[in-house]
Amino acid sequence: MTPQHDLRDVNFEEGYIAVIDKPLRWTSTDVVRKVKFALRRAGYRKIKVGHAGTLDPLATGILLVCIGRATKQVDALQAEEKEYVADVMLGATTPSYDLEHPVDQTYPIDHITREGVEQALAALTGERLQTPPLYSAKKIEGTRAYELARAGEEVALRQALITIYELRLEEYDLPRIRIRVRCSKGTYIRSLAREIGEELHSGAHLTSLRRTRSGGFTADEAWQLDDFMKKLSEIETKKTFPRIEKY
Repeated sequence: MTPQHDLRDVNFEEGYIAVIDKPLRWTSTDVVRKVKFALRRAGYRKIKVGHAGTLDPLATGILLVCIGRATKQVDALQAEEKEYVADVMLGATTPSYDLEHPVDQTYPIDHITREGVEQALAALTGERLQTPPLYSAKKIEGTRAYELARAGEEVALRQALITIYELRLEEYDLPRIRIRVRCSKGTYIRSLAREIGEELHSGAHLTSLRRTRSGGFTADEAWQLDDFMKKLSEIETKKTFPRIEKY
């Protein structure tokens, strides 16, 4: 279905996957909460809503919002291959590996060449272990890593096995580069940016990120959140609910 299809005939309880283009600075949970609230106003009082694959607030692009029985597909959808386009700033690092925190250290970039960048990307392609960012939602004994980091506690994050299927240089304009990444579940593009800096004997951090594909879903078919919410507001369900008497 295209983003323009009519939602009035959709049985959301039977299951529906909304391909949403997540706005900048929204959390994935913010999007789910807003969709769930709109569905409740449309008459779906107890419907389940979840998402398949978290996007950071500073990232945009495809967020799969699973509604009704489609929530049973969350694990399978999360396991599918993802594609991203990312801008990386060379010569500086931040504690969060992105723009959430200010630069904490700078490095020389005079030695960096286009050929060197392409060699670094090739070295990072394939199956390997990756350390998640310190400021991430990974849990350590029940507590989110970013909560421990913000409290100033030392955090040791366990490495995870990931696969970078393709890592391509799209633009080269020092100190900025743009890359396209096809990767497995669990890959942190923020960590990848950091690793690129290390491969180049410099530093790097992520400055923008957009998820362009998740499994078989592409950004071309994604709803803008405002458009999706407008369509949901037009729904008049045929569901009936017991009247609540006031005493």
